[in-house]
Amino acid sequence: MFETLSGRLDGALGRLRRKSRLTQRDVDEALAEIRVALLEADVAVRVVDTILARVEEAAVGAMASASLTPGQQVVKAVHDELLRVLGGEPFRLRYASTPPTVILLAGLQGVGKTTAAAKLALAQLREGRSPLLVAADLQRPGAIEQLRILGERAGVAVVSDGDDPVTVARHGVAEARRLGRDVVIVDTAGRLAIDEALMREVQMVSEAIDPHYRFLVVDAMVGQESVRVAQAFDERLSISAVILTKLDGDARGGAALSVREVVGKPIAFASVGEKLEDFEPFYPDRMASRILGMGDVLSLIERAESTMDHEVAQRGVDRLRQGRFDLNDLLEQMRQVRRLGPLKGVLAMLPGVPKELRNQDIDDAELTRIEAMISSMTREERSNPTMIDASRRARIARGSGTQPAQVAALLKQFRDVHKVLRQAGVGAPSATKRRKPPRRKRK
Repeated sequence: MFETLSGRLDGALGRLRRKSRLTQRDVDEALAEIRVALLEADVAVRVVDTILARVEEAAVGAMASASLTPGQQVVKAVHDELLRVLGGEPFRLRYASTPPTVILLAGLQGVGKTTAAAKLALAQLREGRSPLLVAADLQRPGAIEQLRILGERAGVAVVSDGDDPVTVARHGVAEARRLGRDVVIVDTAGRLAIDEALMREVQMVSEAIDPHYRFLVVDAMVGQESVRVAQAFDERLSISAVILTKLDGDARGGAALSVREVVGKPIAFASVGEKLEDFEPFYPDRMASRILGMGDVLSLIERAESTMDHEVAQRGVDRLRQGRFDLNDLLEQMRQVRRLGPLKGVLAMLPGVPKELRNQDIDDAELTRIEAMISSMTREERSNPTMIDASRRARIARGSGTQPAQVAALLKQFRDVHKVLRQAGVGAPSATKRRKPPRRKRK
C-alpha cells in the first residue's frame, strides 16, 4: 500500500532535499506534485487542501531561514502533517474495570469484518486476554460457519444462540460473563451498501449490549467512499475507532489519510495480510515514515519477535560462524524469514532502501521454489551438497516440480556464498601464531 503515493512524494521532496536554498518556484512545483500525489491516492479534497496549506506555511518559513538545509525542513513539515492527519498518538484499548470489555464490529459486507473479528480475537488472546467471539451476522449465508472456522484456527470459542441479532448479542455477552471471559467481540451483519435496515439493525444491537467500543471496519482499497461510509455509521453509532483491512493490497491510501481527518475518529488496528496473525495496532508515526520512504524498523522488530523462533535463528548464526551452515540450516532460516510476510513488505520497512528496489515486483514464489527443491533432497544431500550428481539433480527436480538446471543453479549459488564467506574469514578456523624461538644470550 502507499507505493504510488510514496514514490510521488519521494520524487517531489527528493529534489527539495538537494537544494541549498529554496525559491518560490521550487516550493510551487513541489506543492503541485504533492497535490497530484494525494489526489491520485484518493485522499479527500478538503484533507489535501489542509495538508498543502500547512506545508506551504512551513516552506515559506524555510525559504527565509538561514539554515543550509531548507529542503529538510519541508520534508519534516510533510512528515509532521501526515502524522497529524493519521492521528498523532496511537489508539490505546482500555479494558473495563468490571469484565467483560464488549467490542462491537460494524461495516459493509465484503470489507473483511468477520475475518477482522477473528484477527482481533487472536491478538487479544496473545496479549493474555480471554476473548469470546459472538456471531451476530444472521443475514449472510455461511457467516456464522465462517466465524466458527476462523475462531477454531485462532483458538477462540464462538457462540451464536438466538433467532435474531439482538438476542444473539445479548446471549453472547451473558455467556462471556458466565464463562469468565474478559473480552467479547460481536460480529454484526453488513450490506453491499448503506441502507436503513442495516443501520437500524446494528443500532439495535448496539443499544442492547451497550459496548465499550464500536469499531467500524473499513476496506483500505475503497478510498474516499470509506469517508462517506464512516460518516454514516458515526451518525448512528458514534463509532469509537476504525479498523483498516487490506492494508497490504494495492490500495492508494486515501482511506487512511481521510477517515481520521474528516470523521475525527482514530485508526485503531490494521489488517496487513491474509493470515490471522497479520493484524497489528496502527501507529501513525510509523505509517508517516513509511509513506515518506523512511522505513519502519520498530514494526519489523516487533513482527520478528512475535513470529520468529529465536532459538532457530541463533542456531543458524552459530552454525554460520562455525562454518557448518548447510542446506538444512538454509531451509530452516528461510522458513523463519517467510513468517515476516511478503519480502516487498519487509523491504518497505527498512530505512535507506533505494526507491528502485522498494518498487521492484519481488516474486515470493521464487522462495517457494527454492524451499521445494531443498525439501526434495535427502537430509544427507542437504548436509553434503557436493554428493548431488546429475541423476540426483534430476530426481530433486522431479520431486520439486522444477528443472535440473534450476537445481544446479541453486547449488552453485550456495557454493558461491560459502566461498565468499570463507574468503571473508567467516567460519574459517582461526590461525594460530607461531611462536618465535627464544634468542640465545651471547656469552
